[in-house]
Amino acid sequence: MKKLLYLFSLLIFCNFSFAQELNAQVQVNYQQLGGSNLQLYRTLEKSLKDFINNTSWTGKKLQNFEKIKCSFAIVLTEKTGNNFKGTLVVQSVRPVFGSQYETPILNINDTNFSFQYLENQNMIFNERQFSGKNLIDVLSFYVYLILGYDADTFQMKGGTPFFDKAMQITQNSQNQNYSGWSQMDSPRTRGSLITTILSEQNSTIRNFYYNYHRMGLDNLAKADQISTKQIIANEIMKLKFYESNFQMNYPFNILIDSKKDEIFNIFNSNNNGSVNMSDLKQLMNTFSPKDSDSKWNKWN
Repeated sequence: MKKLLYLFSLLIFCNFSFAQELNAQVQVNYQQLGGSNLQLYRTLEKSLKDFINNTSWTGKKLQNFEKIKCSFAIVLTEKTGNNFKGTLVVQSVRPVFGSQYETPILNINDTNFSFQYLENQNMIFNERQFSGKNLIDVLSFYVYLILGYDADTFQMKGGTPFFDKAMQITQNSQNQNYSGWSQMDSPRTRGSLITTILSEQNSTIRNFYYNYHRMGLDNLAKADQISTKQIIANEIMKLKFYESNFQMNYPFNILIDSKKDEIFNIFNSNNNGSVNMSDLKQLMNTFSPKDSDSKWNKWN
């Protein structure tokens, strides 16, 4: 009987831990462009959704409930012939064990997004070379970023193979006359992002993603939340490592933007046990001062 229970729990854990393909929603907003060829944008939206959801990114075939929920929202702002400019917001979530809650993992607003698109053009990802039009390359980069971040929450630095793929896409896209890739442009380019993610200085953040989610959130559904909140608070306090330079750390900014609402809600109660709320409040006020009045100063 014990062996059967062990096998059953192992199967649940495996299904829960290794959901690596995507269930993506795609939205293309073209209201700022005007014009009458609405079918072009509808076709673009459908093509991108099919491309993201039907491409085998990991070689695994999974049930829909196992796939990573994510979204890609494109707002087009300029059109010149077949050339487009706009912004891209990429978000992803993952389920919290033993609950109906989905925790935000990724929330990125890429404001340096340009590409070339011809209606009904083939969309095929080739990891060995640049596509020539930038659209597939940017989307594929963020797909592997989603996969990497998600894997990091289930296994310590489990996302490295996917981050390596994103790095390869970045290297293929260098010197291709499309902005947003080069580290030389700004600290918030795709090139700067993936380089920092894979750097040794980012180890504390990547360890945070695993410990916060697997040791913390995945245990919050249990009856004893006090010890789990202490674990979560301890992990947040480890981020003090970045206190002097977090403004220039793009992955750190993504982490705070994605998690600040959740962190506030976890500790927005009187049931925090021995968590040092004064230290936690001070650190979060440092990391996100614009939220001082709406969040951190409301903590008891």
